[in-house]
Amino acid sequence: MTTIPLDAATLDEASRFNRKLAWAPRFRIRNRFMPMLGQALLRLSQLGADRKLARAGIRVEQGIADVDGLRVPVRILRPAATPKALILDIHGGGWVIGNARMDDRHNALRVQACDAVVVSVDYRLATRAPLQAIMDDCLAAARWTLGAGLPAYRTLPVFVVGESAGGHLAASTLLRLKAWPELMERIAGALLFYGVYDLAGTPSVQAAGPETLVLDGPGMAPALRLLTPGMSDAERRRPPLSPLYGELEGMPPAWMIAGDIDPLRDDTLQMAQRWREVADVELNLLPEAPHGFIHFPTRMAQLALARSHAWMREQLVRYELKRNESETGSLAQAALGSSLSPAP
Repeated sequence: MTTIPLDAATLDEASRFNRKLAWAPRFRIRNRFMPMLGQALLRLSQLGADRKLARAGIRVEQGIADVDGLRVPVRILRPAATPKALILDIHGGGWVIGNARMDDRHNALRVQACDAVVVSVDYRLATRAPLQAIMDDCLAAARWTLGAGLPAYRTLPVFVVGESAGGHLAASTLLRLKAWPELMERIAGALLFYGVYDLAGTPSVQAAGPETLVLDGPGMAPALRLLTPGMSDAERRRPPLSPLYGELEGMPPAWMIAGDIDPLRDDTLQMAQRWREVADVELNLLPEAPHGFIHFPTRMAQLALARSHAWMREQLVRYELKRNESETGSLAQAALGSSLSPAP
C-alpha cells in the first residue's frame, strides 16, 4: 500500500535499526516537568540553526502572524531561487515540546526540492496553553500565510504540512479554514505524516502495548485524556478537535504516510479512507516503520521524503493547469458575453 519502492536491503536496514530502537526510552507524557526538560534540551541542540541554513543558501526571518488580535510567532525560510510555492509547516512533539526550528532539516530539503518559501508555526505548547488555544494559533498562522501576511507571494499555491501532533493540527486547521473559501482555493495539497486524528484513540492506539517503538504504547490513550481534561470520549471525538470525524468536503489533495508498526497507524488509514471520498489521496503505509521514522538515518526515510517532494512538484503542475483552465474559461465566458451583447 505505497508508491515508495522498498527493496529487501532497505527493509533489512530498517529492521536492524528497529532492534536498536527497542533499547531506547519511549516518549511519554505523565506530567509537566518532563516536557519542559525536553524543550530545554531541544533548544540547546538548536544553537547555530540559522547559520546552518545560511550555508545552504536559505535566508531565515522571524515574523509575527497577527490575525484578529492573536499574535503568533513564525519562522520564515526563503530560497535563493524565485519561489514557486508556499509551505505552512506545523511541527510535531506531542503538543508539549517542539518549536518552529524543529523541522529545519526537513524544511530546508523542501525549500530546495520545490523552490518553496516555508512558514513554520511557533504555536503555544500544552504545558502552558489548552489545546483550543494551540489550534487557534495554527489557524491564525494559516490565515496570515494565505491572506495578506506575505504580499509578495499572494499568488503562490500553498501546501500545509504536519507531522504527528502537527498532523492533527494541520487537519484541524484545514477543517476550520473552510470558513474562508477564498483562502482554501490557494491550497494545492496537504502532506500529513502519521498524524493523530481521533483524540479518543483509534483501535491501534487503544491496543498499543509495551513493545511499541519510540512512543510509550500503554501511555498513549491516557496522554490523550491528559491533553483534553474533563472531556468524555464523545466530546473528544467532536471535530475539529478530532478531524477524523469532520466534514471533509472541500479538502485539497493529500499525501499521507504512516508506519505499519506505529500505534497511530489506524489514524492515518481511517483518515485516508474518509478523505478519499472527497479528494485524491496518496496513501503510504510502510512496513518496518515506527512513529517518527523520517528522522532516522535510514534509506526508507530518504525514499519517503523524496516521494513527498515529488508529490508536491506533481501537485504544483496540476494546480497550474487548473488555474490556467479557470482563466481560459473566464476569458471565453467574457468573450461570449461580449459577442451576445446587442449592437449599439
